[in-house]
Amino acid sequence: QVQLVESGGGLVQAGGSLRLSCAASGRTFSSSRYTMGWFRQAPGKEREFVAAISRSGVSTYYADSVKGRFTISRDNAKNMMYLQMNSLKPEDTAVYYCAAGPTRSSGTRIDEYEYWGQGTQVTVSS
Repeated sequence: QVQLVESGGGLVQAGGSLRLSCAASGRTFSSSRYTMGWFRQAPGKEREFVAAISRSGVSTYYADSVKGRFTISRDNAKNMMYLQMNSLKPEDTAVYYCAAGPTRSSGTRIDEYEYWGQGTQVTVSS
């Protein structure tokens, strides 16, 4: 069984920064075999793509709404993934989920992912 656990969420003022972490574990889990991504869901809205990173970490993809402000990265040796969020806006408020999937595509779609974390709350005040 694969487990993904997010951390690093919290309350921050607009313009501030947060760094989310995602720790992956499992008896046979090797993060280098999975595309990993971040998604978010605001109250009353559908879950949406935020960022994804390829198995090697060479390729990254971002939603237009976060491009230039968020940076996704991973450390396969530690089975960790990160999301550095800068210049946060109130509209970034949501529960953020990390996900892992065997896809060899960009990883921008929910259905590409097999494993999901429980989420971490990010609240940006104006």
